[in-house]
Amino acid sequence: MLAAPLAVAPSVSAVPRDEPGPHESRSQCGLGPGRTTITITSGSRDRTVVVHVPSTGEDARALPLVLDLHGSNSTPNEELMRTRLDQTAQREGFIVAAPQGAIPAPAGFVWNVPFTGTDVAGAPDDVAFLQDLIGTLVDGGCVDGSRVYAAGYSGGGRMVSQFACEHPELVAAIAPVAGLRAGAPLTAGSAVPDPATCIPSRGVRVITFNGTADPVNPFAGGGAPYWGYGALAASQRWAEINGCHTTKDTRVSPNVSLVTHRGCPQNAVVQQYVVNGGGHTWPGGNAAAFPGAGVTTQEISANDLMWSFFEQGRLSRN
Repeated sequence: MLAAPLAVAPSVSAVPRDEPGPHESRSQCGLGPGRTTITITSGSRDRTVVVHVPSTGEDARALPLVLDLHGSNSTPNEELMRTRLDQTAQREGFIVAAPQGAIPAPAGFVWNVPFTGTDVAGAPDDVAFLQDLIGTLVDGGCVDGSRVYAAGYSGGGRMVSQFACEHPELVAAIAPVAGLRAGAPLTAGSAVPDPATCIPSRGVRVITFNGTADPVNPFAGGGAPYWGYGALAASQRWAEINGCHTTKDTRVSPNVSLVTHRGCPQNAVVQQYVVNGGGHTWPGGNAAAFPGAGVTTQEISANDLMWSFFEQGRLSRN
């Protein structure tokens, strides 16, 4: 059961909960172990975030943070049910924060991703919201600001991608699943990205996962106007942005291959796992939570792979 909502203003530490039990500990920010729902104010709106703090958290240190953004027409709790990133957080000792979009949709909420149809007058500024969320948890002592990472599914992956385009100084790596973008299509539905819509000031480490039979965001491109260029074009564009010089293809399992773009300054590598026959799903995730979205491969675990990737990089303040 979720705890009562905890009101937290941006850049202000969270209000402490009751003391942990004898076999528990908590991060120094005051959020106790387990799942908590908090609200923060961003752009004069109260925004909802579901946070999981591992029971192995230590009072004396801030923990890594992984954002987990839900897909379109979804919610934070559904996202965690799909990805099980809270279980990985518990095992590996990081905080996972699943924020909620603010644009209502029939089955939940959607994100206001810049340069798409949701980016309309009066829509919430979700780039600013993610800034405020990160600032709240870092400034409040919960999170190590050099170890902030962002994952997202589908529309959440598109939101994470654009956030990295605009604020690479805030995320050490991103992991979009079935949603990597490198800016908007050059024109609606275009097969190439518009370079003017993704101009990060530094390279961003990227790990991403795509199924070749994705029925929502087609692997080869096409689909909805916001999608346009395909999954390989997105990772290739990030490789160009990051200044990578070499590419290596590796067979990981019978139906999974890995494309790695290497030789990138500041080790800003780009890894793309391609699931042959995979659907619009989260590899290794809860297959029952993706009805009608195609195959959810269990040959790899997106959670394990992204966390291993995240651990290899931190933000430099230089």
